[in-house]
Amino acid sequence: MEHVKSTEAEKLNAEKTALVVIDLQTGIANSGRLLAPYTGEQVVQKASKLIDAFTQKGAFVVLVRVSSVDGKDMLKPYTDMEMNQMQWPEGWDRFVPEIADTQIAHTITKRQWGAFFGTDLDLQLRRRGIDTIVLCGISTSIGVDTTAREAYQHGYHQIFVEDAMTASTKEEHDYVCKYIFPRIGRIRTSEEVALSLR
Repeated sequence: MEHVKSTEAEKLNAEKTALVVIDLQTGIANSGRLLAPYTGEQVVQKASKLIDAFTQKGAFVVLVRVSSVDGKDMLKPYTDMEMNQMQWPEGWDRFVPEIADTQIAHTITKRQWGAFFGTDLDLQLRRRGIDTIVLCGISTSIGVDTTAREAYQHGYHQIFVEDAMTASTKEEHDYVCKYIFPRIGRIRTSEEVALSLR
């Protein structure tokens, strides 16, 4: 993925930057469904390394999951695409084991695609003086993209970790990374992000 770099912008101040990890839970990352261009396992591995890097620098880490109390708290609009009724097996909303024991992470439970609406994410970021968020997780074109658009409207600087996110199809992932993310933030690799954190 080609991108323009600014030397100053590439230095991430750990005190003002948060890592926001979207929906790396057993029912999504380990569901067995096909994901592209990266597998759920690959995304979890990259995200785990980022969590370690952010934790070592004392940066704020946010783990986001989608869950439901009884199904009545989820959105059900009329749509042209027929949506399968979700069956929620036991433990589907638990964070994957690789990140479940993350120390000093703030956890957020959402009832829709985006992590800002109806949660305390914006409040917790602002209380800590954070102005930049680094986003990763599943799915690039749903949870990550919706959260990114919400963050943009809240005025946050954003970095999208292209190799630590994936989608249902490569086409969905590539479209968002090519046409949406460059308009609202910067696209980087997990290695570039880890190296730029100060």
